Amino acid sequence: MDYELYLHIPFCRQKCFYCDFPSWAGQEHYMEAYTEALCREIAMQSSLFAAAGQAVTVYIGGGTPTTLPLPFLQRILRTVQRCFPLATGAEFSVEANPGTVDAAYLAGILAAGANRLSLGVQSFNDGLLQRIGRIHTAEQARQAVSMARTAGFKNVSLDLMYGLPGQTLADLAASVAEAADLQPQHISIYGLQVEEKTVFFRQQQQGRLQLPDEAAAEAMYDYMTGELPRRGFFRYEISNFARPGFASRHNLGYWQDVPYLGMGAAAHSYWDGRRQENTADIAVYIRQVMEGELPAHEEEPAARSLHMEEFCFLALRTVQGIDRQKFVEKFGCTLESVYAPILTDMRAKGLLTVDDAGVRLTKRGMKYGNVVFAAFLL
Repeated sequence: MDYELYLHIPFCRQKCFYCDFPSWAGQEHYMEAYTEALCREIAMQSSLFAAAGQAVTVYIGGGTPTTLPLPFLQRILRTVQRCFPLATGAEFSVEANPGTVDAAYLAGILAAGANRLSLGVQSFNDGLLQRIGRIHTAEQARQAVSMARTAGFKNVSLDLMYGLPGQTLADLAASVAEAADLQPQHISIYGLQVEEKTVFFRQQQQGRLQLPDEAAAEAMYDYMTGELPRRGFFRYEISNFARPGFASRHNLGYWQDVPYLGMGAAAHSYWDGRRQENTADIAVYIRQVMEGELPAHEEEPAARSLHMEEFCFLALRTVQGIDRQKFVEKFGCTLESVYAPILTDMRAKGLLTVDDAGVRLTKRGMKYGNVVFAAFLL
């Protein structure tokens, strides 16, 4: 069986104003102990799962993995390779903030096994970067891409965002152009979502967050979905564009119901239909693992209907959409037996394409994906 590995590094230098991920600044004193604990968890989990098959992707995310000192991150990368059987040509991604890497660091993680670098750029406008709490500048982002190429990375992804406070269509267009001109293999571009427990949420509650209006945000969406394909990046998922052959295999696995094993504080796993979550508290995580205890607890089993919902709206995020045969194999019934009225309604509204192979979002459906996803809730 093929599966994926995710390793969570919960450290960052500064919490971005939009971020609600499980990550913390000012916890550097835990880094060495956390590295030791994570490597122990990798070894513990491998004794349970390594024989199940091979890992086709590995993703080191956060937080900002590259806030770790290079020897710590290298040790984690090498422990994964020693403990788990990796498929030939496995995709091995590391997230990085442009303000946390230099040429030696990037060469070091490449030498330790990483072969894909995901850089959180967000914008090439220094004013916007400051406004959203990023620690890097546009020039540092340019330098990071150049250093990655010099180090030998052949697969580089850039993250961008739209709908940011004070952002204009011209700002977005400039960032898209600059990102494309840097010739990455992959570009992810996300619309800002204001989440609870973030700086932006507090600012919004206080009436201090000035976001682009709906028409401006829609214009940004229309621009990037038209411009990136024109520049040679095909759209394979709602927020993701890639050169041919460089779609993120790890993320596609999430959307295609591939099992994954998560390790590290706050990491999630999905295996044999069961879901588990590791404790998010860094100190508790370290203590449990060092005492020989796996830090995961079982999440409440998902009802069959909830599994169907998730299967459908995750698959619909991709251009391939829902595969009819996979749905039958997974749930023992046809798509129409559950969703016939919804398929008819969404098709009539121009949001879905329905054929013998499966069901996919139309171009209009991609734009209003949340409407379709809500319709698939049972």
